[in-house]
Amino acid sequence: MRSAVLSSVLFALLTTASVAVSAAPAAQSAPMPSMSVSTAATPAETSTKINLNTADAETLQKELSGIGSAKANAIVAYREANGEFATVDELLEVKGIGKAILDKNRDKVGIN
Repeated sequence: MRSAVLSSVLFALLTTASVAVSAAPAAQSAPMPSMSVSTAATPAETSTKINLNTADAETLQKELSGIGSAKANAIVAYREANGEFATVDELLEVKGIGKAILDKNRDKVGIN
């Protein structure tokens, strides 16, 4: 009998607390400040791309990711042996330049 009364009182307290919480008015949140979208170009977008047909080895090494001295010299040597690059994808023909390096630098290089 004692546990039945205790269970009933506990149930009543929990039910009352639950009803009180759900009946409370919702807190009003402050309106979110509007965010304007900037259309200005970032410095990376405004800078010119590295021209694969005119850049020297030092520039290629300094400006491109994953390109050290040996790969920069290989790019210049390939260009001297085979003529100007017709496409950026032609970099894959240079020894030591793989798809991963090309993908990291695709937005930094051009052939103009």
